[in-house]
This record gives sequence, structure tokens and C-alpha cells, in this order.
Amino acid sequence: MNARRRTRTLLAGCAVAAVLAGTAQVASADSGSPAPAPTGDGAHALCKRVPKIDRRIQRALKRLDAGAGTRGSVARLQLRVDNAKKAGHTQIATFLQDRLDFRKSLVANLQQRQKDLNDVRTWCRDNNGGKAAS
Repeated sequence: MNARRRTRTLLAGCAVAAVLAGTAQVASADSGSPAPAPTGDGAHALCKRVPKIDRRIQRALKRLDAGAGTRGSVARLQLRVDNAKKAGHTQIATFLQDRLDFRKSLVANLQQRQKDLNDVRTWCRDNNGGKAAS
């Protein structure tokens, strides 16, 4: 039994040494060459993604603004907070209220992003989709 324990300890030590050696090699490889600096602002790529970003924002706002029957909606979480308060579960109500406050702020944040994205869409339309002028 003593030999078995020594073998396991030896194998575990070898495994740890292999992991440490691998991370040391990765760390030294990462520090060898710096990442190249961006050459532009990525306007063309952003202009290409505007429709996809807009759909994501609209989908999120639709879910957040839905009724109490929709998972992820503000109304559903508000109902859960009210139910926890009625049941006298103050810790649960506090936790859910914090989530509700964040979710309400998320609605405002997404609405602001939607306005900003409309400005980006207009800029892209006026500037050839963000392609650099030749």
C-alpha cells in the first residue's frame, strides 16, 4: 500500500510539473511579439454589422417589454418581486429587486444604443459604408 501511495504521488507530481512547464512556455511565447496596432477604426466592419446589431437590440427590447408570461421580461420579474414580498421572503425579494433594477436600467441602455446605432447607420449611408476613400 505504501508503494501505491508513492506511485500516485509521483504521478501527480509529474502531472503538475508538466502543466507548469506548459504554462511557462505559453507565457514566454506570448511575451515574444506584441500584437499589431489597429490601422483604422473598423468603420467598414461596423457598417456591415449594423443590421445584425439592430436585430439583436430589437429582440432584447421586445423580450424586456413583453408581458408577465414571457421569461426575461421586466413585468415577469416585477411579479416575482411582488410574490416574494407577499410571502414574506425579504431576502429573496431584495435579491430579485436588485435584478429588476438592473433589468430596468438595461432597457434604458438598449434604447440609447438603438439611437446611437441609428446615427451610425446614417453615417454609413453617407460615407460609402465606411470604406476608405481612395
